[in-house]
Amino acid sequence: MTQICLVTGGAGFIGCAISEALVKSFDRVVAVDNLHPQIHKSGTRPAALHPQVELIVADVTETATWSDVLSKHRPTTIVHLAAETGTGQSLTEATRHAQVNVVGTTRMLDALAANEIKPARMVLSSSRAIYGEGEWLDASGNSHYPGQRSAQMLEQGQWDFQGLRSQPFRCAATRPDPTSVYGATKLAQEHILSAWCLAFGTSLNVLRLQNVYGPGQSLTNPYTGIVSLFARLAKAGKSIPLYEDGKMLRDFVFIDDVADAIVAAATSDKSGILADIGTGESLSIEQLAGIIAEIYDAPPPHITAQYRNGDVRHAACNIDASLGTLGWSPKVDAATGVRRLCAWIDQREGELEQL
Repeated sequence: MTQICLVTGGAGFIGCAISEALVKSFDRVVAVDNLHPQIHKSGTRPAALHPQVELIVADVTETATWSDVLSKHRPTTIVHLAAETGTGQSLTEATRHAQVNVVGTTRMLDALAANEIKPARMVLSSSRAIYGEGEWLDASGNSHYPGQRSAQMLEQGQWDFQGLRSQPFRCAATRPDPTSVYGATKLAQEHILSAWCLAFGTSLNVLRLQNVYGPGQSLTNPYTGIVSLFARLAKAGKSIPLYEDGKMLRDFVFIDDVADAIVAAATSDKSGILADIGTGESLSIEQLAGIIAEIYDAPPPHITAQYRNGDVRHAACNIDASLGTLGWSPKVDAATGVRRLCAWIDQREGELEQL
């Protein structure tokens, strides 16, 4: 049987990063992407997408898209990347996020069923946003799920939950409790795909990605992450502004490591993999900004005490379980990865000048 891999959102940052490895692993690779201007400013095929990947420019939320795609291709593996991102953005554009992330997923599944196509495997790129604030412990070691920080807490500059310590996310133990519309839609994707795949006998592997960054990231999309934003500010000789008190923890995982994890999940014989994809090490936003400011000899970062509704205080993960189930491990630490990203940005002076 011809092995065909279909990648939704396949012309995006991650889709381009996995394209070469997928071409080597499958007989045919097809990417479906609407080339949204928030990500693809030029509206043209990205140069980073492997030339052997067939790109279909279409919207995953449209029934006609799937009628067209599945009349030409019968995928044996599907990598589902297509999604609207941005925690803060999702609070004011909830319909847009639900339409793409939820309806786009169900449109695909309905079309597969209608065409009697049962892929052997699906891979979902989920998000650490499904955890929300996750688990916190009190001084006695008792577990608490404090949920979303209230508007009153944030207005008063009370960034942490008093008397509690944040714990790293663990896919096998941490209860999902999203605090943003985006996180809720990603969790919905997990549930929808799980139910469908169980019913139709398709293997489902779910990867919950931490903060992904690296060369190839959009420099024009304000919702793709703070690493490229900080680099642009420091490169311009500006002091990097830090929200809250700058002590928020994140796990920044390099794009090459993420690509390796997704390809491993797409080619694995294992079924039912659930994995947190990060470095397993947390870095404060203040530390990240300090590294970038030093690279560009920019002024020291400064605290603004501003905040964004929907943002979690800390987000880091324990990857011990993921290392075993996926047979994968991260190779690039944050300091090395940030320098690689900055070097890549430095090569794109013209693009930066147009921002």
